[in-house]
Amino acid sequence: MPSKSGNTKNIIVEAAWGLFYRNGYEHTTIDDIVEASNTSKGSFYHYFRSKSDLLGTVPLLFDDLYEMLSDVIDSEMESPKKLMYMMNELFIMIENRIPEGLLAEYMALEITSKGNRHFLDPDRTYYRLLRQIFTEGQEKGIFIEKLRKNDMIRAFATFERGVVYDWCLARGNYTLSEYGRLLCRSFLAGMLKEEYHFLLD
Repeated sequence: MPSKSGNTKNIIVEAAWGLFYRNGYEHTTIDDIVEASNTSKGSFYHYFRSKSDLLGTVPLLFDDLYEMLSDVIDSEMESPKKLMYMMNELFIMIENRIPEGLLAEYMALEITSKGNRHFLDPDRTYYRLLRQIFTEGQEKGIFIEKLRKNDMIRAFATFERGVVYDWCLARGNYTLSEYGRLLCRSFLAGMLKEEYHFLLD
């Protein structure tokens, strides 16, 4: 998945994570990253002090995915199906591009960081998409009336992070996307009016 922005930093990040996934973090050098990204060491050190700085770029991969999904998601798809589609695309991307151990390291950084936590940033494309989807569902009367939109958004984001955390904890020993789909149906069923449960099939 090419970076939507196409800028040098994103090109380096995508090349690096491709190498981390194929060859392992320890077996990937800065020279390898420079070669794979068709950039230069000067460009690399303009954005990063060391290879370890790349561990903090997981959000760039996620945000590029959500930018792409915001353009391609079917506007006719009902809200619950959009949510399952978004989650499935994220989990497939994680399985195919991000080594479980490095993702666990990044999540630990998010937990221990004293600064802003990217996963909770309300200005992310992710949260914009969730606000749009849950608003659509409310307007169509798909979701239970007593549930507030912001509470549903927070609950869904927490659910996704929880599944990813468990996958990391289990050392990636099950298929994240398959297990995620199974759990997501049960999770969303608690938000939908009973007559709309068929949308989860």
